[in-house]
Amino acid sequence: MFIGVIGGGRCSKKVAILAEGVGRELAEHGATLVCGGLGGVMEAACRGAREAGGRTIGILPGNRAEDANAYVDTPIVTGIGEMRNVIIIKSVEVVIAIDGQYGTLSEIGHALARGIPVVGLDTWELSQRGKLKDSIILAKDAKDAVEKALAAVSV
Repeated sequence: MFIGVIGGGRCSKKVAILAEGVGRELAEHGATLVCGGLGGVMEAACRGAREAGGRTIGILPGNRAEDANAYVDTPIVTGIGEMRNVIIIKSVEVVIAIDGQYGTLSEIGHALARGIPVVGLDTWELSQRGKLKDSIILAKDAKDAVEKALAAVSV
């Protein structure tokens, strides 16, 4: 099972701890973590997954595999910049969004447009015409996020 973890290329220590926990939980459930392969949330999630014996794939925006964080098992070089966000989304069955900025928001949008479930952990909330939408499945912690992601895939 391929599960995406999306979030900012830079993050606070608190967010890094959440992301690391998500990576660890994914590994313990036998999922392969797919992310953008760089720093911040991506690096923390990959670190958690690798430390728990999991597999990680980093879909990189640039032209060099060595730009991947040290915890990426399989770096995929695209050379297409932020457009790689779509490749991440097309490669997974469910996405866990942790914190993040506009790049994370674009990935959330692509996932929802394709019908891919999005679990949110301290991330964006969406509203339409002033009304909060329940498009993102909200999670309270790393364990809850992974449990909800796995449940969303098996529906």
